[in-house]
Amino acid sequence: MLALSRKKNEAIIINNNIEVTVLEIRGDQVKLGIAAPKEIPIYRKEVYAQIQQENKASTDMTNMDELKKLM
Repeated sequence: MLALSRKKNEAIIINNNIEVTVLEIRGDQVKLGIAAPKEIPIYRKEVYAQIQQENKASTDMTNMDELKKLM
């Protein structure tokens, strides 16, 4: 993991096409702005984990058996 220090209105560039800017710092919260191409999905980590869990559950073989019963 790369750890960087940034101040308000400072940014980092990732892979030449993603810019992450510190918009606001209030107490223990930091508001970030992310500029990236539309084809690059951006998720909060907890949302991404939930999507991965749901994707895994949808491919679970026990679910396939339930689908077969419906047919």
